[in-house]
Amino acid sequence: MIIESIVSTVDREKKVNLAPMGVLWGEEVLVIKPYKDTTTYRNLIATKEGVVNVTDNVLIFAKSALSDVQFPHFPASHVEGVVLEDACYYYEVVASKIDVGEERAKISCEVVGRGWLRDFLGFNRGKNAVIEAAILATRLRFYERQEVLAKFQCYEEIVAKTGGKQEKEAMRYLMDYLKGWPLDDKN
Repeated sequence: MIIESIVSTVDREKKVNLAPMGVLWGEEVLVIKPYKDTTTYRNLIATKEGVVNVTDNVLIFAKSALSDVQFPHFPASHVEGVVLEDACYYYEVVASKIDVGEERAKISCEVVGRGWLRDFLGFNRGKNAVIEAAILATRLRFYERQEVLAKFQCYEEIVAKTGGKQEKEAMRYLMDYLKGWPLDDKN
């Protein structure tokens, strides 16, 4: 099962990177599959450590997907890394096996620490729509412009009907990003 989470990593200079990522879930081993052109990939290859944060705050998903934004965090206990203050729970991980694919790597990580900060509220349709829109926004290069606009319109309607303040703010952020999407020969 894949769980949407925020993976935090640090580079060798201790600069923090936050990235939303679907993680293949297990109790003792988590599998992270970053694209090879990402900071998450470079950091995991360099340091072999990270933290998988599970949160129901979709604004973190939207903003960390598209920018180098920082959210409040504190040092992890068992790895060089950080835990989001707004995480519900988290797993501290160390890479144990790295399979480098063509576009994406498959990094198996052993859980070396875990923590709980608060209950997981869950996702309503609005939160799910924001997560789907954030994923789509990171992959615009794979789709035709009209297809993206149609999907975003659907997500926006779901958020308007079922989302709260946080989901609406996240969707506005994503829509603003989409408005700045440059036209190219594929679109």
